[in-house]
Amino acid sequence: QRRVQAELDGHMAAMAMAMAEGGGLKKKKEQQKGIAEAGLAKLPYLQAVIKETLRLHPPGPLLSWARLAVADVHVAGYRVPAGTTAMVNMWAITHDAEVWAEPEAFRPERFLEEEVDVRGGDLRLAPFGAGRRVCPGRALGYATVQLWVASLLHAYTWQPHPSHPVRLADHLKLSCQMKYPLRARAVRRQPASSSTF
Repeated sequence: QRRVQAELDGHMAAMAMAMAEGGGLKKKKEQQKGIAEAGLAKLPYLQAVIKETLRLHPPGPLLSWARLAVADVHVAGYRVPAGTTAMVNMWAITHDAEVWAEPEAFRPERFLEEEVDVRGGDLRLAPFGAGRRVCPGRALGYATVQLWVASLLHAYTWQPHPSHPVRLADHLKLSCQMKYPLRARAVRRQPASSSTF
């Protein structure tokens, strides 16, 4: 959710669209209750923002779909000797101009123009893996990020911190993390809610 918020802080037009979409989700009386999981389907732009963030910053850029070549093989004109371990480079796929138009641009609208499944059915964007090697926490993780981001956008207006600009550099450890911590200002939009999610 920090990465999604950082992208939104850096792209205020996208933040405004996501907040406007969330504001129109409920009737005035229901707005104080917050965002419910069932309401997430009514937020297509928010879904697009999350997918675009996962595309630009895949959490696991080198997926653990490791395969061991048991014999010498040729793949796309390259010789792969026996004993070589091959891994899927999701970062390279999600930043490939032959796969994505304007791959370095943050453009959530691409996911409104074309449906792309992040659950592993479309290998152009498979941040949680695919097939038998899919992350077992994929559904929970994706649903949690959607609910947190929707709830935070619903409850607060977000502004970049004046003395800490948003810097989106990645730092590869076990997973892809933000190199610089996100600092932002949150201004409450809605009265404090007593409901639970």
